[in-house]
Amino acid sequence: MTDLIHIDPFLCGYFSDESLEHGERVGLALLYAARNIDIRLSQRLLPETAFETKYGTSGYSPSEGLWFNAESIIKLAEAFPENKETLEYYAREIRLFKSKASRLFCESTEALDRSGAEWGGGWGGHSNPDYGRIVNLGTDGIRAIIAENRGNHPDEEWFYRSCSYVLDAVDILGERYRDTALRRAEECESAEDKAFFLRMARAFETVPKSGAYDFMSAMCSFMLIFALDGSDSPGRFDQYMYPAYLKTQDKSEVTDLLDRLWDYFHEHRSWNLCISGSDENWNDESNALTYEILAMVRKKGYQTPNLTCRVHRNTPDSLWIAIADTLAIGTGLPSLYNDGVVCAALEKIGIPPEDSHDYCMNGCNQIDILGKSHMGLEDGEVVFTKCLEFALHNGVDAMSGESVSIETGDPKTFETYERFERAFIDQLEFVTYNSCSSANTFQHLRGVYEPHPLRSCLIEGCLERGRDYRNGGPLYNHGQILAEGIADTGDSLYAVKKLVFDEKKYTMPELIDALDANFEGYEQLHHDFKNCEKFGNDIEAVDEITARALNRFLTVLKRNNTYRGGVFTGGCSTFNRAAGYGRRTAALPNGKLKGEPLLADSIAATPGRDKNGPTAQIKSVLKYNQTDVCSGFVFQNKFEKNLFNSDKGKSSFIALAKAYFAGGGQQYTVTVVSPEDLLDARVNPENHGNLIVRVGGYSDYFVNLDAGLQDNIIERTFADI
Repeated sequence: MTDLIHIDPFLCGYFSDESLEHGERVGLALLYAARNIDIRLSQRLLPETAFETKYGTSGYSPSEGLWFNAESIIKLAEAFPENKETLEYYAREIRLFKSKASRLFCESTEALDRSGAEWGGGWGGHSNPDYGRIVNLGTDGIRAIIAENRGNHPDEEWFYRSCSYVLDAVDILGERYRDTALRRAEECESAEDKAFFLRMARAFETVPKSGAYDFMSAMCSFMLIFALDGSDSPGRFDQYMYPAYLKTQDKSEVTDLLDRLWDYFHEHRSWNLCISGSDENWNDESNALTYEILAMVRKKGYQTPNLTCRVHRNTPDSLWIAIADTLAIGTGLPSLYNDGVVCAALEKIGIPPEDSHDYCMNGCNQIDILGKSHMGLEDGEVVFTKCLEFALHNGVDAMSGESVSIETGDPKTFETYERFERAFIDQLEFVTYNSCSSANTFQHLRGVYEPHPLRSCLIEGCLERGRDYRNGGPLYNHGQILAEGIADTGDSLYAVKKLVFDEKKYTMPELIDALDANFEGYEQLHHDFKNCEKFGNDIEAVDEITARALNRFLTVLKRNNTYRGGVFTGGCSTFNRAAGYGRRTAALPNGKLKGEPLLADSIAATPGRDKNGPTAQIKSVLKYNQTDVCSGFVFQNKFEKNLFNSDKGKSSFIALAKAYFAGGGQQYTVTVVSPEDLLDARVNPENHGNLIVRVGGYSDYFVNLDAGLQDNIIERTFADI
């Protein structure tokens, strides 16, 4: 009989003692895997272990933690018939377990989700564990935290055992990497390569059990835990790695290791790395490693990982110049965040300054507190334009004809603009409540059925409270629901107010009939609504309506508690979804046609609708109260590449960014590209394989985007400063 432990150690560990709590079995599964999974080291230093089986039956990922695939296990039984009975038993038990979890989900919002109006939950999301706990304390330091707290929570002994198994697994991997490094050193023909692997082996004599003693040992410790956690978001890398940087005499070794690391980040699609920032007394926290990282981003020219740079009132001019120099290469990196607004927003929901100033981003640009929270995973999303569509059709999805939302009245009978806006707000509130409810259902499911003992060891509060990372363990457990199509909605509301109720040029029945006909036969009406004033041009009346809609959304969110133990907050992180939402939305009063992909892809104007320059656009978006926003709130500008080719141009950009932040802006994202390159890339993609653009919360190769998203990016107006 084939020994299953070498085929699927996760399965063998998980089923080694079925009498244990599920969370403890997860820890055992990881321990078994650490002992038996194949490991290797690349020439670049870094662990290449994929923490999943080659048969696709099980593994360990950042969003799910431990996962099993029952269908793949059945196929494995066919490949190893001598183990068929055991494997089929495992598959049955896993299906039974998943069926228990699925019963938590309520189907009541299925129609709303199907319409594209909202979603809530459904994935585990990104996170910002404190990898510095391993780098600077080592597993022994974390064991000390367990020893200090486990006696206070005797009913959660299984939880502490699970975390202890994980720490044992990390140590075992360290020992195995040490032995592998020694073998690699013996195989090397180059003296330089041999010395490199010997230094690595020496590092693993100390880490991960103890804290790092130089940058090489810190990198070994970081990469072990980072790879095990799924190569997700490094967080405030320049802060927790800086003590090791200071202990390293030869700084050229730091540069060499960062070079190797950036190749790893790029190949494994790591997500968000955050640099610089301020402490609670507004002292600048940039350091030599901050500048090394910016230099590496310029050298490599990769679109990954997402790089975020925090700025504030005391950011030095030297860092601003390094930021502009890095943006000039055209990768859209770094994205800029304003501590003055972000920290104020976090403090509004009860996070004290000493922790609010330790924020960073995960994924595209969701906000977390490094190693202290579980609130930045992007819990759900609400599409404002669909809510408006429901108000225009009394709760009916105009794309499908299905009644999916509440009835807010026949809009043809509305006699005042206020009545129409009230119908929209009612739809927005209903969809928002549903998104929060769905998100909580999935939070509950994951909290009970998908424990994550690895991250519980790396996030403050979990070991202290005896609670899992997903079940209220972290210090802060707020949620984030994102908004889409904000400007399109504001433009539509204003056009209805002006053309129907103020000027009385058209009636509501005429407008509804025109929308139902996708404006066919209503060409003059379409022209007037399409060319009505738009958000993003510093027009007070349009901006005020748009901001009022968003602020209502943010207010409603904070009335909803998360399952994890916080409140919901909002943001706008478009990822690559804007064009898709546009396709699922019917004709709108801003002139949008049915199914047209063009939709606002950030908090700014609908692409191409801002006509009065970047200063006017900034004035418009500053009408939002951005200190009520606790997730990424993406503001995007596109600049001509030539602008960043001169010191004067870079200085003008820095002045514009500073003005935006001084006025209350939270986030600023920049694409530096020539319009000719974008247009030619549509026609001749083979000539532009390295053309990188900022999509929303992340950068990507332009030729990899679908046509609708390419159009969104091309339509963005170039800023002229």
